[in-house]
Amino acid sequence: MGADNKLTKAEIIDRIYEEIDIDKSDIHRVIDKLFDHLKDALSEDQVIELRGFGTFEIRTRKGREKARNPRTGEIVPVSTHGVAVFRPGKQLKKIAWDLRG
Repeated sequence: MGADNKLTKAEIIDRIYEEIDIDKSDIHRVIDKLFDHLKDALSEDQVIELRGFGTFEIRTRKGREKARNPRTGEIVPVSTHGVAVFRPGKQLKKIAWDLRG
């Protein structure tokens, strides 16, 4: 998978603009607001469920006394921290299965 397979926010805005008669700046604002609300919900430890697409949530990853910095090889401690997690929904899993299966 290379850079040719990447879809940017600008490209999504262009695609929506081609399908719907709405000003690009309005589409941009709506998408930015969507991302703002998703980030706010995650920062408040809410689970975001988008049926047919998937679920976003923050999970706690336990810290460790010894972890290795992959760049330097140095042993460093890692404290307990949150990680963003995405679980694909049934429809998205099927698309991925059909694409790669």
